[in-house]
Amino acid sequence: MPPATKHDPYAALRVLDFRRYVTARALFSIATQIQGVVVSWQIFKLTNDPLALGLIGLAEAIPSITVSLYAGHVADSVRRKNIVVPAVVVLFLCAVTLWWLAHPLQQALLEQGRVHLDAVNATIVWPLYLVIFVSGIARGFMGPALFSFMPQLLPERSLLANAITWSSTTWQASAVIGPAIGGLLLHRSIEFAYGVDTVMEGLALLFFISIAGRELPPIEGERLSLGESILSGVKFIFSNQLVLAALSLDMFAVLFGGAVALLPFFASNILHGGPDAFGYLRAAPAVGSVLMAVWLTFSPLKEGAGRKLLWAVAGFGAATIAFALSTNLYLSLFLLFLTGVFDSVSVIVRSTLVHTYTPEYMKGRVSAVNNIFIGSSNEIGSFESGATAKLMGTVPSVVFGGIMTLVVVGFTAWRADQLRNLQEGAEKK
Repeated sequence: MPPATKHDPYAALRVLDFRRYVTARALFSIATQIQGVVVSWQIFKLTNDPLALGLIGLAEAIPSITVSLYAGHVADSVRRKNIVVPAVVVLFLCAVTLWWLAHPLQQALLEQGRVHLDAVNATIVWPLYLVIFVSGIARGFMGPALFSFMPQLLPERSLLANAITWSSTTWQASAVIGPAIGGLLLHRSIEFAYGVDTVMEGLALLFFISIAGRELPPIEGERLSLGESILSGVKFIFSNQLVLAALSLDMFAVLFGGAVALLPFFASNILHGGPDAFGYLRAAPAVGSVLMAVWLTFSPLKEGAGRKLLWAVAGFGAATIAFALSTNLYLSLFLLFLTGVFDSVSVIVRSTLVHTYTPEYMKGRVSAVNNIFIGSSNEIGSFESGATAKLMGTVPSVVFGGIMTLVVVGFTAWRADQLRNLQEGAEKK
């Protein structure tokens, strides 16, 4: 019997182009996290309306969902790098625009009360939503291309699970650093914070450009028409109960259970903190996520992945309910930390399942559906949080979301027997 192969937790990082990819993604993620913190804080201070915070997510989700299926077709028809780089260029220009809109003169006029609220909405708030809308289009194209480009950077398939974990760990680490930096930069000025965001997105663009392009994988079977190609990703997912259950579970958990969009309200009105407290609250889930992701990098899931996924999403819902009821900053930080721990398990299991069970030539289209399920559910969940907070109050709306997450877990555990009985860490096809 041959000796067991020793697990190398750094295997994917030994590949140069993957290191460039991870660096680019880290810079880009930190920049967008800073941008998200600053935009939400700015809009909340301008409007003092939780619904306005929810509209941020809606402004990004609508264009992203609209282009997603076509973007998936493009990602399987055009070299993926040729999509990623233009999308990052557009997002970089959006960051430049946000920086320009935060000109000190506009802020000075606002602080001195010399601008009527309607004029503020016309000259500052609505242009912010417009920039977010444009960025949603770019993200809609970038998501499927980036998802399907990453496996092409690996010289062998055996590195995929390790690469997914490192990619998730890097993103989560960026999500820890970004909100904390964003909260600190707000003490300097909104304009300065947007300036840092712009510089980091520019650096990310340079790293993406430095990655060597890859040919598209060969198409298996007959070449499909545009309409058939666009819908093939949807058909594939709905024909695979395991992938469908994992995506649905994550989507509804994010849709109902997220409280991130309302954190400016909790930080200011319930926990009585400033922008620094808001930054810490934004970072707390990511701290939990990155620590769990690092743990899974060195101790990957081997058995009972399906049941662990269900328990993790249930824990996410329970921690969300407890956070909504907390009035202590430190307890709230700990509970948000737990939501990140539980969410990290869900993200890694879901990503591994989708990558493992999807043919290379279809990954763009399947990722597009994944983007609709998961990526856009973050933004729609933000709108749902803002809308329900407007209707039933902020705390009851978050409690309601946590309860609905637990309901979704129960329904999925009942109906999705393949996920419930999944024993392995989804590392083999």
